[in-house]
Amino acid sequence: MAFFKRDQKTEQVIEVEELDELRLKIKTTKMSAQVEKAALTEIDKLEKSSHSSAEYTIGINYLDYLTALPWNKATVDNLDIQRAEKILDEEHYGLDEIKERILEHLAVRIMKVSRKFEVLVVDDEKRVRENLQYVLTKEGYDTITAKNGREALDILKDRKVDIIITDLKMDEVDGMELLGKARAGDPEVKVIMITGYATVPSYKEAMEKGSFNYIAKPFELDEIRSTVSKALAPKTFGLVSKGSIICFAGPPGTGKTSLGRGIAASLGKKFIRISLAGMKDEAEIRGHRRSYVGAMPGRIIQEIRRAESNNPVFMLDELDKIGQDFKGDPASALLEVLDPQQNSKFIDHYLDVPFDLSRVMFIATANTVDLIPGPLLDRLEVLHLSGYTEDEKEQIASNHLIPKAINAAGLDKNQPEFTADAIQMIISEYTREAGLRNLQRQLDSICRKLAREILKENGKDNLIKITPESVRKYLGPRKFFFEVAEAQDRIGTVTGLAWTESGGEIIFIEATMMKGKSKLILTGSLGDVMKESAQAALSYIRSNTQSLNIPEDFFDNHDIHIHVPAGAIPKDGPSAGLTIAAALISLLTGRPAKRDVALTGELTLSGRILPVGGIKEKIMAARRAGVKTVIFPEKNDSDLKNISDEIKKDLNIIKTGQFDTIVDKILK
Repeated sequence: MAFFKRDQKTEQVIEVEELDELRLKIKTTKMSAQVEKAALTEIDKLEKSSHSSAEYTIGINYLDYLTALPWNKATVDNLDIQRAEKILDEEHYGLDEIKERILEHLAVRIMKVSRKFEVLVVDDEKRVRENLQYVLTKEGYDTITAKNGREALDILKDRKVDIIITDLKMDEVDGMELLGKARAGDPEVKVIMITGYATVPSYKEAMEKGSFNYIAKPFELDEIRSTVSKALAPKTFGLVSKGSIICFAGPPGTGKTSLGRGIAASLGKKFIRISLAGMKDEAEIRGHRRSYVGAMPGRIIQEIRRAESNNPVFMLDELDKIGQDFKGDPASALLEVLDPQQNSKFIDHYLDVPFDLSRVMFIATANTVDLIPGPLLDRLEVLHLSGYTEDEKEQIASNHLIPKAINAAGLDKNQPEFTADAIQMIISEYTREAGLRNLQRQLDSICRKLAREILKENGKDNLIKITPESVRKYLGPRKFFFEVAEAQDRIGTVTGLAWTESGGEIIFIEATMMKGKSKLILTGSLGDVMKESAQAALSYIRSNTQSLNIPEDFFDNHDIHIHVPAGAIPKDGPSAGLTIAAALISLLTGRPAKRDVALTGELTLSGRILPVGGIKEKIMAARRAGVKTVIFPEKNDSDLKNISDEIKKDLNIIKTGQFDTIVDKILK
């Protein structure tokens, strides 16, 4: 099979064999020797195949894909940490702890990549020392010299070097003795022996003692450059390949994906994003075997080919929503992809040759880490995004969301002015979320309605001011209320704090009783753990009836019903145990529970309160709901100290380790 192309020199159309063209591509693509050998072997097979066979088509497609991959193409990293910090600050308001950790991550990469290797040149000829020092310094190495082995050993006592280039014949301490002592002191140091007295016995002795190479004088400087580069290759690989894989975990709309884009922009890298949500086929990661014409590589290799770079920022979105069925487990396939110790030789089933993923910067995102398999989670460094405070939302709305909504609605010439009171009203009365998506929708809605009004009035160019009255006009009646602040204290109803995929929320746990025979009824789509928490809370109360002033025979003639409203929403977790116990005591003692007091914690049968998760998210939910006092386990004290005073302001935080010490703080 042949095709035609134009000769650039003669401008004549000439016939070229397809396989010869592929062979030329393979030679110029700068593949590794192993991959090049596999590709040329495939061409040899195709030369013996019929051009009309399916195997020939599969082979041609495979070689086309192989030569199109960026085996040796990479973008140059921008190693300016100040620029990275500026980009992150411009695109993301708040999230100070997250941005600090990202900058630490980037700083480590910058320090590693910019580190210079140290080379020690040892030779009794001054001209040789000076020539080698000049050449190696020009290559970017820190180069020091010594005129004999004794001087070199004195240098090695005080500093560590990566490469030693030493002459063999020297006074006092020769190259062989220096080789042995240097390798004994630092087994990782590479020693290159150079000599004008090269013999087979000395070559064998040097290699047996651990010399990296043995070069005879006179030598070419290019040979020294190449040898030093090969000796440092494993260390160079370690500078860029090893490091933690970051996973951003947090509620929807908190900026996980945009943080990934910001990292790519700050480093000057290309950005790739794939969604893992609903992925069930392992071949989506590892690719298909080349057994049929429609076989394809996995998404990892496909996206790297499209990026035309082997060192992009690669975002694996929605890691917690990955599926699993009879076609395999994609999460298990990701174990190799996300392991810095293994992914330098990642083998896609379609390629069937190793591709180096060590230079790719992988970032994962998830709403919650609970659904990520343990072995995969072990490879990730999880950074939690807990959401934004109302003050942060106001700043983000003013500086980012409102200009975006104005531009999207085409109001650039009739830009409305949003007052601070209007923005605050939209945040508190029309949204209830940890992120920003619903806030953006409400702002977009107002701008669309403004655009409609301007056109209705024939495009009059008047100054438009959005006030609280305007917000009510465009968005209608308020959608959310301060459930706690505006509610009454009730017997048997206690305010709890919960942590969900969407951030922190408040829940109300209700308890009532009726005539019966010691039956416990639980409703509200409760999970097994939450049901057990309710049973434990009831057992604690029954075992302490005397101290709680409850008649001992009370339970013999009554049934207890515990309900958690929003019954269509599944609920689970141990942190409601404390709230359930408080609701039961309120019911059985007839003391109303204070609605502006919210609590969370796991309760044991002995009345101890154990720590729970999601502390920051729960505090933010309490503030949104108008809670005045929150009660947390005292073992969560370290979590509370890590939360800024801005988030904790106006809240009375009580920490306790025993349930009986807080009953009077919850009930009237």
